[in-house]
Amino acid sequence: MSEIKLYDTRAFTGQFMPSEELGGFFRGDMGKFFIMRVEDMYQFVTRAVPASRSTITSCLYITDGEASMKIGSEPYTIHADEMLFVPAGQVFSFREDDVNKGYICGFHADFLIGKFFKNNLLNEFDFLRVWGNPLIQPGPQSAAFIRPLFARLMIDYSQNGLQNLDLLQSYLLTLLCEVNRVYRPASGPGPVAGVTITNRFRELLFSQIRTKQRVTDYASLLNITPNHLNKTVKAITGKSPTQWIDEAILLEAKVLLSQTNLSVSEIAVEVGLDDPSYFTRLFKKYENQTPSAFRRMIEKS
Repeated sequence: MSEIKLYDTRAFTGQFMPSEELGGFFRGDMGKFFIMRVEDMYQFVTRAVPASRSTITSCLYITDGEASMKIGSEPYTIHADEMLFVPAGQVFSFREDDVNKGYICGFHADFLIGKFFKNNLLNEFDFLRVWGNPLIQPGPQSAAFIRPLFARLMIDYSQNGLQNLDLLQSYLLTLLCEVNRVYRPASGPGPVAGVTITNRFRELLFSQIRTKQRVTDYASLLNITPNHLNKTVKAITGKSPTQWIDEAILLEAKVLLSQTNLSVSEIAVEVGLDDPSYFTRLFKKYENQTPSAFRRMIEKS
């Protein structure tokens, strides 16, 4: 397996990079904030990144070329002046052969807490929630404001680290507000009550999946009937709650397969399935390969 392993908050990938490889490139507290050019990142990330997660929120902004990434269970491809957000804790993966330029920025939830800003500020932006649309496609006018903000963050951070904290916080908040102006929900128009229920379901799924794997569990948490939850989620997302649950289990399993040495049986228990045989059948149903074959594929990449 590659020497570059993934853990914690050392880069947007959540990957731990040995200090000797980092050299003096990164500055400041990587657990709070960082920004770097995408083309510079590739000297550290030299292979496809399998299912991973980070404790920081990240944003990938492309200025030239294209980039592909899977966020949760959905694939995305972006081009010049487009961006993707990966909320903290969300599962993601990407390939290593994209040709592009741009910026990658990462920040912890409490980075924007300071003398100017309040707690939980990130909750004000739907694109930073696990149920939000991570794909942002600004028009030419908005892109003309957004691109210089990335450049300004890059200049100040590369020269001063986190010394000018108030300035970095202000530029980042301005960037998020500009993005919020052009944000479009993934689900499109729908009944407000239905969208609210679906978003709450997905947020609960994100935090409860290792202990709750039945539609009835989530219906109970939402104080609605399983039938109502089924109809609502299917109408808003096109996928049933059962499919959402299965995909969430698979995402958890992929992270454990790529980031730990736990056995397949141990991983089955970790994701809330006591029967390893059922876990293997579920994995193969969606991935067309067994968990063990998936792990071998990662190790060979």
